[in-house]
Amino acid sequence: MPRDYYEVLGVSREASDDEIKKAYRKLARQYHPDVNKEDDATHKFREATEAYEVLRDPDKRARYDRFGHSGVNGQAGGFGGFSSGGFTDLNEIFEEFFNMGGQSRGGRQSRRSPRAGRDIRYDMTLTFEESIFGVEKEIEVTRLERCATCQGSGAEPGTEPRTCVECQGSGEVRRVRQIFLGNMVEVAPCPRCNGTGKIIDTPCHTCKGQTVVRKTAKLKVKVPGGIDDSSRLRVAGEGEPGENGGPNGNVVIFFHVQPHEFFRRRENDIILDLHINVAQAALGATINVPTVDGNVTLDIPTGTQSGKVFTLRGKGAPNVRPDGTSLSRGDQLVVVQVAIPTKLNAEQRRLLEELGRTLGTEAEPQRVGKGFFDRVMDFFSGEQK
Repeated sequence: MPRDYYEVLGVSREASDDEIKKAYRKLARQYHPDVNKEDDATHKFREATEAYEVLRDPDKRARYDRFGHSGVNGQAGGFGGFSSGGFTDLNEIFEEFFNMGGQSRGGRQSRRSPRAGRDIRYDMTLTFEESIFGVEKEIEVTRLERCATCQGSGAEPGTEPRTCVECQGSGEVRRVRQIFLGNMVEVAPCPRCNGTGKIIDTPCHTCKGQTVVRKTAKLKVKVPGGIDDSSRLRVAGEGEPGENGGPNGNVVIFFHVQPHEFFRRRENDIILDLHINVAQAALGATINVPTVDGNVTLDIPTGTQSGKVFTLRGKGAPNVRPDGTSLSRGDQLVVVQVAIPTKLNAEQRRLLEELGRTLGTEAEPQRVGKGFFDRVMDFFSGEQK
C-alpha cells in the first residue's frame, strides 16, 4: 500500500499550499537522481512527486482527503504513476535547483511547450437542504480570455507578429557555464521578445498586445446532492486559457454549508435531537418527526429513556462519488431526550404528586456500568446498534 501523502511530504492535513510546495521543494532537492546516488533516492523522489501532484491540486486533494488513495486512482502515467501534464511547478523546481531556466534534462526546450491554464477558485454557500438534494446555480467568475479581436495573436488585425531574430522564435537564449556537476546549459527568457519568440510591431488595440483580456463569465453549475463543507467540485475547462496551445484551466468550487435550525450532519447521517414529555416516554406515543423530506411518524415505545436513538432509514444525505454522482442515502438518527417540566400548574402538580406516592420515595443506586452519555457515544461509534 502507498504511504499517506501528507506523511510522505512531512506536513499536516491542514497544511497550506505554500507549506506543501516548500516541503516538496526540499525533498526534490534532497532526492533528485541527478544529485543523490543512494539506492532509494529515485523511489523517494517519485514518491514525493506523486504526493505533491495530488496535494497541490484542490480537486485531487479534496478527493484524496475524502476517499484516500482510491479517490485519485486512474490519474496514473509518468512519475510514480501520475500524468506529467500538470508539472508546471516541477519545471520551476528544476530551474531553481539546476538553474536551467526551464530546459529539460534531455536538452529539449520546455518554455514553448503547451501549458495548462490556471485554475480559478470560487466559494459557494449552500443552504442545508441544497447540500442534501443538490441544486443548479448560475455563478460569475472573472477570468482571462483570449482576445477576440486578434484571436490571441496580440497583433492588430491585418498585421502579423514576426519571428524574433535574437532567439529565432524559441523564446530563449542559452549559454554554457560550469558548476559542480559539470558543464550546464543555462537557458533564460529572450530579453528582446520577453520569452514569446515573437515581435509585435503593431499591438492589438483591444488587448494591447497581451493576447488576453479580463472578462466576467456566467456559468451554470449543477451541484450534486450530498455536498458538505469538505467537498470540492471541478468545472473542467472554464478556468484561464493555457499557454502555447495548452488546455484551459478549471473552475474549482469550494462549498460552505449553512447550519440548520434543527438538523446536524455526521458524514452521510443526519442527526436530530427530539424532546418528548414524561408521559410520552412512560406511556408510549406516536409522534411526528421532521426530516429533510417532510414529517414522518415515529412510534415511541412504552418506557423510553433519555438517549434512546431511533433510526429512520434512507432519510440522510446522499453519498457523493468522486465523479460527482450521488449514491444511496444515509439515515436520520433521532436522539430522544425526555424533557422534565420546570413549571407546573396546580392540576399538573397534583397529578404528579399522586403518581409519586404510588411510585415510592426511595432513590435506587445505579449499578456500575455504562451511563446515558456512554451509550450515546457507543451508538455513534458503531459499537451499539
